[in-house]
Amino acid sequence: MPERTEIIPTMSTTEDPSARDRWARLRLLVIGQLLAAPPPRGELQQRLTELSSQTWRHPLHGGDIRFGVSTLERWLALARRSPDPATLLATVPRADAGQPRAIGAELAAAIKAQYAAHPKWHIQLHYDNLQQLALAAGTVPSYATVLRYFRAEGLWRQREPVSGAQRAAVPDGTREVRSFEATHVGALFHLDGHQGSLKVLNRDGAWITPIALCVIDDCSRLICHLQWYAHENTECLVHCVAQALQRRGLCRTVYSDNGAAMIAGEFTAGLHHLGILALTTRPRSAWMNGKQETLWKRVEDRLLAMLDAVPNLTLQQLNDASHAWVEHEYHASPHRELRGATPLQTFLAGPSVLRDCPDAATLRRHFRIEVTRTQRRSDGTLSLDGVRFEVPQVFAHLRQLTVRYARWDRSQADLVDPRTGVILATIYPLDKARHADGRRRAIKPTGLSSRPLARPQGTGAGDPQPPLLRHLLAQFAATGLPPAYLELDDSSADPEPST
Repeated sequence: MPERTEIIPTMSTTEDPSARDRWARLRLLVIGQLLAAPPPRGELQQRLTELSSQTWRHPLHGGDIRFGVSTLERWLALARRSPDPATLLATVPRADAGQPRAIGAELAAAIKAQYAAHPKWHIQLHYDNLQQLALAAGTVPSYATVLRYFRAEGLWRQREPVSGAQRAAVPDGTREVRSFEATHVGALFHLDGHQGSLKVLNRDGAWITPIALCVIDDCSRLICHLQWYAHENTECLVHCVAQALQRRGLCRTVYSDNGAAMIAGEFTAGLHHLGILALTTRPRSAWMNGKQETLWKRVEDRLLAMLDAVPNLTLQQLNDASHAWVEHEYHASPHRELRGATPLQTFLAGPSVLRDCPDAATLRRHFRIEVTRTQRRSDGTLSLDGVRFEVPQVFAHLRQLTVRYARWDRSQADLVDPRTGVILATIYPLDKARHADGRRRAIKPTGLSSRPLARPQGTGAGDPQPPLLRHLLAQFAATGLPPAYLELDDSSADPEPST
């Protein structure tokens, strides 16, 4: 007898029977021929053996399945015993249904104690921490078992209420929302800041709320650099982005929101000098940078949740924990959007358009604003935000100077050629204490002042009057009028007679 594969018809969602009814129909289908045409005496065993060799379609996942002779004998006995075979052939609930056998008393106590200490953790984070516990009862059961126990005990995650501006940051419906992804590593870097939910102690012993700055690659989801700062300003942003570029390489595009630091002159000028295109999202449109927002949720749910009970948390401890979490968990965890691959694997295997990054000193020179200042001719200095800088003597003949500097670092600045952008010299603040020694260098003439001036032509020794004065006197003499003033005798030696 040839093998037979029974295909269960596909039903719509409203007509789809339960798993219990599907199994009942399949079992009745398998032994139905034995009930409709009972085999003669002595041939039942042969018919059961033939049925056990046939392949059937699994009623749930659709794969191939076979049944043993003993199973078929049990089904046939149940069907013959009752006038309603479908009811007896349906799946019977387990006797221990609803009783978590794998969750012992010790593991249950550990789960409740951990939930009491960290009610804001999600179930996956609870499960990962339970696996690290050396429980005497044995290994931790599967995630599905632990999840069912949390739900059965009502150990739901406590979430912070969302209101205000964060609640309003949803698409307004005026433009379509579409997911996107770069095709090459380094084609697009996402940049964003996030205010953490934990407070840390600064060096002065005050509690502050740290700000996280992060750069991730769009194609591989790799975190190029993540660091926490006490403030979110342009200096911190440049500090973070410079480290990301030095660690991973120069990207082609940077995508960020319209924060004050993201659109500052130093930052945009630095990206321009490095050949990086700067793109920004629309105002109040956080979903346009959704990859960063998803990462922040993961940082809050896993990283900061594990640091919630750490006493007197400092900024250094937070950065150390963040670095370890990024390198040993985030980069090594399969990503759903990467088809099961990890961010590190995708970053190393994918096609790359990254470029070599210059050294740290060159990066600092790029992230500066360019301004124009007037040189003081008296002492050859210029002023930048209240700080006076010395200008080399070779540029003393220039009145207007173009300078590049960072507003948070006024320890030095660069003189540049406004026509070509080439750096001409580096200038430093005026050192008045050094100049108090009294030593001064002689001024070396430059340009026309270095050559002796020739005597003007047309002005002889006998005619000391300039041409314009001679012309004016000639015009007045042509009028024939006397000068309109009265002369006074100047022979007197004492204009005020004594009394």
